[in-house]
Amino acid sequence: MFAHLPARVSIYEVSPRDGLQNESSPIPIEGKRRLVEALVAAGLTRIELTSFVSPRWVPQLADAETLASLVTPPAGVTLSALCPNAKGFERARAAGLPEVAVFMSASETHNKKNTNKTIAQSLETFREIVEPALVAGVRVRAYVSTVWGCPYEGEVSAERALEIAQELLGLGCYQVSLGDTIGVGTPLQTRRICELFLRNVPAERLALHLHDTRGTALANALVGLELGIRDFDSSVAGVGGCPYAPGAAGNLATEDLVYMLEGMGIETGVDLEKLVEAGRVAEAVIGRRLPGKVHQAGVPTLRS
Repeated sequence: MFAHLPARVSIYEVSPRDGLQNESSPIPIEGKRRLVEALVAAGLTRIELTSFVSPRWVPQLADAETLASLVTPPAGVTLSALCPNAKGFERARAAGLPEVAVFMSASETHNKKNTNKTIAQSLETFREIVEPALVAGVRVRAYVSTVWGCPYEGEVSAERALEIAQELLGLGCYQVSLGDTIGVGTPLQTRRICELFLRNVPAERLALHLHDTRGTALANALVGLELGIRDFDSSVAGVGGCPYAPGAAGNLATEDLVYMLEGMGIETGVDLEKLVEAGRVAEAVIGRRLPGKVHQAGVPTLRS
């Protein structure tokens, strides 16, 4: 067991965007800045800062430009933002971000609920983002949501999800993050999905974005890890959810992921103690108890 583990894993922190977007009470921008600075201090080098989406759809992220202007990342830290369309990309580019992300679903119904577009229309919209971004020297990442299941359609074809991912990679996205948006995945299902993708896509061009709705996110991450996935999305203290996926709980908690990886001798570049502090900042900023297990229990001091 665990015969093919890597020496190092890359973590893509999504709490400032995916974590906060579903909060009903406005988060003061100073709190958002404090959270991002705490994440950087913990050693996270890939952080999704915000989304340049219409404030009508996600009011919590209406301050995208202002937040981007307040945060100056140190060398080696990349800030990115979600962009739904060409207008969003132009806003991100004007804000000086070196990376953006596009997003869509493997489920037609969820895609319409989430983006007000069909899958085909989303792919066409992304042509208006990816090529100009690459010309401008901006890297583009992609999300494919509901790969493990859809809150409206139920089971989703992994083969169809693969086709979508391949189209996104063909457009020029450097990586596709596969989402268990409602947290229905189990380890055997995750193995089947990852094996299908890895037969067709290089491992470095794939990431896993797992939600912990039913407590299986860490187990699913472990399956992906053993199969060759080296990139994982996570959210400090497990904050997050999808406003267009009823019942979706928070993302895989970054502390839980780092704790597991460190215990397996896998490097992340993240200081776990400082990461726990970042979780406390997130909890203070949001103003409610957050669900991450290590966040709640703390880092144990073990004696031999």
